[in-house]
Amino acid sequence: MAKDFVVTPWEVSGDINYNRLIKKFGIQKIDNTLLERIKKQTKDLHFYLKRKIFFAHRDMNWILDQYEKKNKFFLYTGRAPSGHTHLGHIIPWIFTKWLQDKFNTELWFQIPDDEKFLFKTNLTLDDTNHYAYENILDIIALGFKPKKTKIFLNTEYAKTMYPIALKISKKITFSTVKAVFGLKPENNIGTIFYTAMQSVPAVLPSILKEKNIPCLIPHAVDQDPHFKISRDIMPKLGWYKPASIQCRFLPPLTGSGKMSASDMQSTNTIFTIEYPEEVERKIKKYAFSGGQPTIQEHKEKGGNPEIDICYQYLSFFLDNDKKLQKIYYDYRTGAMLTSELKEITTKVINNFLKKHQKARIKAKSQIEKFMLRD
Repeated sequence: MAKDFVVTPWEVSGDINYNRLIKKFGIQKIDNTLLERIKKQTKDLHFYLKRKIFFAHRDMNWILDQYEKKNKFFLYTGRAPSGHTHLGHIIPWIFTKWLQDKFNTELWFQIPDDEKFLFKTNLTLDDTNHYAYENILDIIALGFKPKKTKIFLNTEYAKTMYPIALKISKKITFSTVKAVFGLKPENNIGTIFYTAMQSVPAVLPSILKEKNIPCLIPHAVDQDPHFKISRDIMPKLGWYKPASIQCRFLPPLTGSGKMSASDMQSTNTIFTIEYPEEVERKIKKYAFSGGQPTIQEHKEKGGNPEIDICYQYLSFFLDNDKKLQKIYYDYRTGAMLTSELKEITTKVINNFLKKHQKARIKAKSQIEKFMLRD
């Protein structure tokens, strides 16, 4: 019997069965036909597509139809600031950067600092504002184009967003929000209204430019319920349904669910600001292994890359297919030990973070090139 798992915008736990999740959410699996359509426009495929890290979508074919008709789309994604950025957060952003480059399109990046204030009892608005600007450094560090990237905090761009959110909220019933998100009578009323604010960026460029512009939302699959509501509402207001493309989660070091941003002391999570020594310590001590109990047994039977966290991290951060395939084979056959796999993973992650942290320092002087404020 399949194990239970939970995937909501505010909770991800258990061993996630992505095929079951596709059926549960009513999203579509990315098939080879769609991959070929994307490749026709981009000339190559991001390894996140080839490795099924981005695995599902809503209306991606329609987005390509529009693009082929010279009706360019814009990108929308976001980050709700409840703590420092960790490796799991940046997976959708890395892919979004690739989409921006390949399709030469605008990105509207929402920072819903209001969401975390409303849903987290331990966070003040000052806290969420602080983390918002820490997170923005990580966004900029990934290399988005300043002239084509617009970053905004809900609380700072509310004058523009709120009238749109009001129109959206008038089309959403409490029964819908309750059913989709499982809200209870004890939830504060801000949590009921919030999904209207998250819907705004899907039509914001269309409203500001006074023309209907297709929207594509790259995001982790747990956020799909928000955008499912957006898709139901937008045609009622005369706007396109936003399309979306969803990714799997980078698992925590212990192996199930997703990483958490709430605790810097977490042994499950690797943050983008961590020192190399701490990254090494966490991987060596806490990363769940697919190896055998003893070295001798491992050499005889081999390991299981599918459940090994280090191998999974390499599938997200090692872009060289041949190297990844060799690691898979060597570990599967027992030619590579768990300690060796952990050493390789530590090196790959620290090399990524070394470059990222340098770019993050430079980003401090670039923030105003990206920000939208009322």
